[in-house]
Amino acid sequence: MDSSMFIGTWWSLVPPILAIVLAFVTKEVYSSLFIGIAVGALLYTGFVPWDAFEAIFTIMKDNMNLNILIFDVLLGMIIVLMAKSGGSAAYGNWAGGKIKSKRSALLATTGLGVLIFVDDYFNCLTVGSVMRPVTDRYQVSRAKLAYIIDATAAPVCIIAPISSWAAAVNSYVPKDAGITGFQLFLRTIPYNLYALLTLAMVLYVIVAKFDFGLMKKHEINAAHGDLFTSGAEEFETMEEEKGSDKGKVIDLVLPVAVLIVSAIGAMIYTGFLGGAGNVIDAFAGCDAETSLIFSTFVTILFMLVLYLPRRVVTFKGFMEGFVEGFRLMIPAVAILIFAWTLKGMGDALGIADFVGRVVGDNASASVIVPAIMFMVAVFLAFSTGTSWGTFAILVPIVVAMFSGANLEMMIISVSAVLAGAVCGDHVSPISDTTVMSSAGAQSNHINHVQTQMQYAMIVAVVCIFGYILAGITKIWWLTLGVSLIVLLTVLTVMKKREEKKDAAA
Repeated sequence: MDSSMFIGTWWSLVPPILAIVLAFVTKEVYSSLFIGIAVGALLYTGFVPWDAFEAIFTIMKDNMNLNILIFDVLLGMIIVLMAKSGGSAAYGNWAGGKIKSKRSALLATTGLGVLIFVDDYFNCLTVGSVMRPVTDRYQVSRAKLAYIIDATAAPVCIIAPISSWAAAVNSYVPKDAGITGFQLFLRTIPYNLYALLTLAMVLYVIVAKFDFGLMKKHEINAAHGDLFTSGAEEFETMEEEKGSDKGKVIDLVLPVAVLIVSAIGAMIYTGFLGGAGNVIDAFAGCDAETSLIFSTFVTILFMLVLYLPRRVVTFKGFMEGFVEGFRLMIPAVAILIFAWTLKGMGDALGIADFVGRVVGDNASASVIVPAIMFMVAVFLAFSTGTSWGTFAILVPIVVAMFSGANLEMMIISVSAVLAGAVCGDHVSPISDTTVMSSAGAQSNHINHVQTQMQYAMIVAVVCIFGYILAGITKIWWLTLGVSLIVLLTVLTVMKKREEKKDAAA
């Protein structure tokens, strides 16, 4: 099979790009992903049908991340049990008394997203399940909720030293780079323009009450009672039950607290098991996926002790929560499996080798390297749907490019790769974190991708300018400050234009 003439060439980009284009045109993600996988298998096997059939299932099996699927199902069970206990309803009633406006509801969602910085999967599903009843009350569209969730998931994790993302980046830095992976990660934070500017944009659109493009249409529809605009039918069977009348706010808050504390504790423990000598090294070397599964198990056992003695949930209802949680997560699980398979097909076709050769042959130690690396990372993450895979491909290339020559340019360029990977991941319909955000908000997936893409592209364009400036000045506070001013200026001008358009209508 590996003798196919298409391996390691530009043809390796065709399957993911085809899947993405079809998803936007048809607004049907399952068939689009499968067609991309099938085309990739045919290219990989030189158009031998039986070999292509075998390749699909082999690659699907090899690239399926069972840990993440288990975590998704268990977290789905936790979400269902919170609803059954009446905790979600009680929290909604409590928050309804504290949160008095749509703006406050969105700010509270943003704040919770920033607080849950340990892992992006955990962030997406937890924030969605907790805040959805509150944002629904204030007529926030599901697309807008999905954007807030997504914009406070990966962008927060990629600038949080204590997160599974920091551990991943640390693992991709060669030992002979002249700087440890964790030190490099810390120094990339102020240069991570996409993450920082995305958070700034989230605050701007909330405080200024500014929406544009397709998101504006979704928000107008939500104001008239239609939270979905389209795709509501896929969530009709997932409507959360009223829950127990005995439920209290603690029935939601305590399980979430246990989930967070046990996840952090398990990460530290697995890091020490791996030979770490201190807490920082423990986080850098932790087993994030196992830790997350452990924390969900602990939380479910805690909920059993919290709910059953008080009879807010019956034992039968508790056990039924597992099946209902699995059913809740079926759309996300299906898309994840297809997305992982498509990524594996890209790996088999040598997409990393092709991009690596292109970057290695054309990049030089000039001031525009950070901007170039940002754009390459955006394209690669968009095409493959994985930011971590993009880190693995491009970070070693950048480190090798500047190793022992220009440490500051290495830091800036690695920052550009991290920022570009998160940006590309944000705008890709086959990204697992994008899928998780749709699932957490219970938003139609294509609606989320289309609305978020328009917002993300504004930040991406400003980032390109920012990384050119960073390459010239090599001063982080100047780069970040000027980029922030440019972004706020652009958004203010757009807002005034929208207001004039609305006034003229």
